[in-house]
Amino acid sequence: MKLRFEKEFVLSLQKKIQFIALDSPTSAKAFQKGILKSCEALLEMPYKYRQSIYHDDKNIRDLIYKGYTIIYAIEEEFISVLALINQESYPLKA
Repeated sequence: MKLRFEKEFVLSLQKKIQFIALDSPTSAKAFQKGILKSCEALLEMPYKYRQSIYHDDKNIRDLIYKGYTIIYAIEEEFISVLALINQESYPLKA
């Protein structure tokens, strides 16, 4: 199984890192490193985290990292990292 980072996730992560870097480039690098390390750990235990509260699919999961939700999908050959969202600003599914 391999990791695949979707465009929405990459763009959101870049935007967040740029924002953090305005105050502290060191913190921005640590944030990026922590998120990527957490994503890599999914390869060992993909079902470790809860089923997504944003999607009604047992293969779509939510990894929580420092107040952010990393939404990922478990597929046959890949774990697709779909999105990085701020938990406080994302609406729940209806």
